[in-house]
Amino acid sequence: MRRIHRSTSNKVIAGVCGGLGEYFNIDPVIVRVIWAISILALGIGLLLYLVCWILFPAGK
Repeated sequence: MRRIHRSTSNKVIAGVCGGLGEYFNIDPVIVRVIWAISILALGIGLLLYLVCWILFPAGK
């Protein structure tokens, strides 16, 4: 069973986007672009990123 985690090998800041990319089997760059848009457009993305950073365990 797959579990969501922070990536330790594909990370820029904390590995949240890399972990989400691995979990959904998509390129982490796409996740990073979507996340950046949500931070710039809505502002909620930064808070959500921090929550994910805290909640997601470090993985492979």
